[in-house]
Order: sequence, then structure tokens, then C-alpha cells
Amino acid sequence: MTMPPFITLALATVLSTSGTRLSAIAIPWLVLTTTGSPVLTGLVGFAELLPYVLAKALGGPLIDRIGARRIAVWCDGLSTIAVALVPLLFWAGLLTIWVLLPAVALIGVLRAPSDAAKQALVPTVAALGKLPLERVTGIMGASDRLAGTLGAAGAGVLIALLGPAPALLANALAFFLSALVVTLGIPRLPAEPPKRDPSTSYRAEFGAGWAVLRNDPVLRGLVIMIAITNLFDQAYAIVLLPVWVRSAGLDVTWVGIFLAAFSGASIAGAAIAATIGHRLPRLAIYTIGFLFAGPLPMAIFAVNAPVAVIVSVLMVSGFAAGFLNPIIGAILFERIPAAMVGRVIALVGALAWSLMPFGGLYAGLLVDNFGIAIALGVTAMLYLLATMTPVAVPSFRQMDRRPLVQA
Repeated sequence: MTMPPFITLALATVLSTSGTRLSAIAIPWLVLTTTGSPVLTGLVGFAELLPYVLAKALGGPLIDRIGARRIAVWCDGLSTIAVALVPLLFWAGLLTIWVLLPAVALIGVLRAPSDAAKQALVPTVAALGKLPLERVTGIMGASDRLAGTLGAAGAGVLIALLGPAPALLANALAFFLSALVVTLGIPRLPAEPPKRDPSTSYRAEFGAGWAVLRNDPVLRGLVIMIAITNLFDQAYAIVLLPVWVRSAGLDVTWVGIFLAAFSGASIAGAAIAATIGHRLPRLAIYTIGFLFAGPLPMAIFAVNAPVAVIVSVLMVSGFAAGFLNPIIGAILFERIPAAMVGRVIALVGALAWSLMPFGGLYAGLLVDNFGIAIALGVTAMLYLLATMTPVAVPSFRQMDRRPLVQA
């Protein structure tokens, strides 16, 4: 029996994102345990994410030209090879920090168009299934959270059993299966890629996408706020959390357990958002979701609460955060013209991730100079200030409106 296209896309997202979550734990842990340096750990995150951001921003017009399905398949297939290079270099005894840096940069370049292409397929699979956008973005949000849970939990186990470098083979396999699922499960559509004027230049298409983003106050506000919070999320995920775990005398499996507790609970939140998201007040849920997503988890680590309390807080926080992606996704697709989905979604994603390359460096320098408790406390306070933006900026109030975008 053939799966509906939106289920196929959700499965591909689970596969590729869970592999990415695994590498997001394995690679920083590899650097941290071999060098002992939070700064070098942050540098590796920078080396992957800066190329990711640039490739995502520049690849948007290609998604609209070539087609989101084709880009997703090819980039996931090439990512399989790129990720597999890391354990191969490790076994060959060639994996120094200076070899790892260009290797992760290549992974970032290939991941970016694939992530944007999968997101650009959302309106297509929603139309095929005759489903409201909140339903499909909710399913995709739950898929992303499920991937985070599986990737985090799997990373802890695989790294403990095999070591961080060999564990990356699971990431390579996940990318391969994602490419296969999209190839077999999402049909080639006559409308993909959309018709375009062959005389239109790449620069003009990129500029048109930028104009859509620049002229929409809701999209502008979302991108700026998410870019700031992503900086702190990245600092937490690749430096602050692993350093806290090591300083507490725990092993790497606890990094996976903490991340899985948050992501696992967020699946329930995303599932509820998929069911009733179109009836919820977006601005209120958005603000509350961010409050629980960042400041609260970081604060509980900063005060060195007992592990059982930390896990409980992470589960509550994850549940609330699960409502965010379905709401954000629905807002984006409502406000972006159908013919420009690829380039605008890619721009939104790139700009939202634009500060993430600096997250690890920020956290590494903060930990080196002030210690892990102060680093967590300062980051929690800065995250809280960013979370209050929707209350202070009037343009955010427009997110509760549901405009009809032009085709």
C-alpha cells in the first residue's frame, strides 16, 4: 500500500533529521574528548554551520528552478558520502582537527539545500492530501521532534558503544534512506519545477525572493527573533550541555537522555498542534512556547538541580516547545507566494540560522572565562529577553491573521 505523500515526507524528515541530530552530538563530543577545548568544539560547529547558512540562502532559486523533490534526493544522496568520510578518515588515522573542519563544512553545504527542499515540499503534499497547512506543518513538526528524540537517544548509545566517529555511519545510512524514501514515495509532479521565464536571471529570482521577505513585517520579525534564539540554542546544544554533563561527572549517554527528554515530550505538543493548531491563538502560544523552549531548561542546569528535576523540567519545556514549529510553518506558507516558496523558505531558513555558526564560539569563550554555571545563567537571561520580543514589537500581532497569498 502506497503511503500518502505527506507521510512519506514526514518519514524522510525523521530519517535525515535524526541522522543530523546524531552527528550534532557525536562530532562535538569527539572534539571535546580528544582536545578538551570548548573553543575548538565551538569552532567545529562554526565550520559546519557557516557553509550551511550560505548554501541555504543561495540555493533557494535553484529549488524553484530544478524542483524541491530532485534537490532533496540528490543532496541527501551526496550527504551519505560526505558523512561517511569522517569515520573512514578516523579509521585511516587521518582525522585531525584540521581535516575535520573541511569535512564538516562539506556536510553543511549539502545538508542545507536538502533541508530547504523538504520544507518547500510542504504546500505540495498538503494540497495533494487536501489538508490544512497547520495539519501538515504539525505533522512535520512532530516528525522533527521525533527525529530529535531518536537521534539524541541513538547518539548516546552508539557513541558509548562504538565511539563518536564510527557512530556517524548511522547518520550516513539515515541520509541514504531519506533519499530513497523521497525517490519512491513522492511522485514527480507536472508542476515541479514551476514554469518560469527562461530570460529571468538567477540574481533577479534571488532578489524577488528577498523582496517578499523584506516587505512582510511578520516574516521579518520572525526571522530576526528566531536567529537570536537559535544562536543560544546552538550554544546550549554543542557546548553548554556537553560541558555541564562532563563537569557533573556524567557520561555521554546523559547528553542524549537530556535532549531526548525534551524532544520526546515535544512530539506530544506538536501532535496536539497538528490537530487543533488552526484554532489556537498564535501569538500567545508562540511566546509561551519560546519561554519554555530556552530560558527554563538553561536556568535549571545553571542552578545544578538534581538530575530527576532536570529531566522533569525538560519534559515540560519540550511539550510547550512542540507547538512552535507548526505555528511558524503555517505562517510562512500562508505569506509566501507559491511560485517563490523555494527561494523564500531557503532565505528564511538561512537567515534564521545566520547566527548559529557563532553559538559554539560564544559559548566556548564564555565557559573558558567564567565557568559553566555563569555561562548557562547569562545565556538563559539573554534568551529570556529575546523571548519578550513579541510582547514589545507590534508587527508580531499580525501573525494571528491568515492572509491569502497570491500564486
